[in-house]
Amino acid sequence: MENDNKITAVEFIPTFKREFYHPRYWGVWCGIGLIAGATFIPPRLRDPVLGAVGRLVGKLAKGARHRARANLLYCLPGLSVPAREKIIDDMFATVPQSTVLMAELACRNPERLLSRVQWHGEEIIGQAAAQERNIIFLVPHGWAVDVPAMLMSARGQKVAGMFHNQRNELVDYMWNRVRRRFGGRLHARNDGVKPFVSSVRQGWWGYYLPDQDHGPDHSEFVDFFATYKATLPAIGRLMKICRAAVIPLFPVYNSKTSRLDIYVRPPMDDIAGQDDRYIARRMNEEVENLVGPNPEQYTWILKLLKTRKPGDKDPYKR
Repeated sequence: MENDNKITAVEFIPTFKREFYHPRYWGVWCGIGLIAGATFIPPRLRDPVLGAVGRLVGKLAKGARHRARANLLYCLPGLSVPAREKIIDDMFATVPQSTVLMAELACRNPERLLSRVQWHGEEIIGQAAAQERNIIFLVPHGWAVDVPAMLMSARGQKVAGMFHNQRNELVDYMWNRVRRRFGGRLHARNDGVKPFVSSVRQGWWGYYLPDQDHGPDHSEFVDFFATYKATLPAIGRLMKICRAAVIPLFPVYNSKTSRLDIYVRPPMDDIAGQDDRYIARRMNEEVENLVGPNPEQYTWILKLLKTRKPGDKDPYKR
């Protein structure tokens, strides 16, 4: 039976469409099959192959590589060109490895992955929960960004996240079905922030990605690595209206050991009562602290710096 994606009063629910059987989606189905099949190969065997495939794709993906080069040139200008190129190559290797890791949670028993996960600072989350505080995780765009939320859901914790729909409807459907496998709740950004706020106030742990460029309206131009970035200081308002602890978190997949390290930092309690500029800078500072040690895990292919001050040139213009 064909249905459109449904948005209830509280969440987004992806639903299957009969048109997904159309030949134009067959390539996507083949990709889904290959990813699912890869989850049955031991990680120590599949990761080198996936990494090699990712590096090859990275050489051919001219547009994405150009954006990554521009971002790294602005953000990490102190590195040599070969050093930045290595980060980009390692980043592209991380993409399929992290994708199959997420698929492993969807296709296999989660206990298989839990034994290969190490939390660093998990006691910080426990302390906030023991104080009966609502929680919003501030999570930079890493390639394994969805995995910690799914792991928490698999352990029985209610987690709610905001997301952008994918252009390809089948990819969007499948990705969001995987995200919801263990009962997580999804809120589409197009539906506004109120459903997300409602979930957090009901006791769901919120999952918020802070580093997209939302344009100049309501954003602050504040430092971001060695450059600046238009940063939306929304986390300050979310913290206040949700009465929540804002806890930075970042996943790092180590392909050499086939393990996932999840790093947790102390709550950003210092932003309470501060102005938007201070909050925006603190958000970027947390991104720097989490991404800095493992830059290859970050999605440098995004147009992170597309909004510039009047008179400044477009970093992505060829």
